[in-house]
Amino acid sequence: MKLSTKGRYAVTAMMDLAIHDGQGPVTLADISACQGISLSYLEQIFARLRRKGLIRGTRGPRGGYRLARPPEEITIADIISAVNEPLDNTRCGGKQDCQDGAPCLTHELWSELSRQIYDFLDGITLAEFAKRPQVQEVARRQDRLHLRRGHHRAALEQLPEPPLREGSRPPA
Repeated sequence: MKLSTKGRYAVTAMMDLAIHDGQGPVTLADISACQGISLSYLEQIFARLRRKGLIRGTRGPRGGYRLARPPEEITIADIISAVNEPLDNTRCGGKQDCQDGAPCLTHELWSELSRQIYDFLDGITLAEFAKRPQVQEVARRQDRLHLRRGHHRAALEQLPEPPLREGSRPPA
């Protein structure tokens, strides 16, 4: 399976919303600047996510987007499916007509792989992934850079500091 840019960007944008959940709406411009995703591409992705009920928009000067459900209830598979990203590795798209209208010799192998990939992604919620120390570390770095560029995200105060590694000192 090759996950397209659309699926990867959708997951990245939803992770950004999950990390900043509870801080008010997040603008597409903020996500675009922080994650390096084209604003016009994000608009297309967010239209699909909104139609599938994963996000909701708020209009106005302090508007933007929020998760429509708690991050504990949104899986990575939900996001990828919402943007019409196929999670099927078979040549036939799961129709079992790979070879002259019948399943090919390796159809079951690719079909099982597709099920395992889906189950793996369906077993990871935005909340679980956002709690990972490496994810939090990247989010803090992105937010610091974003703030230095003059944008105002409040996530720095929300994210706990990563645990100190053995032999390291706390920042001064």
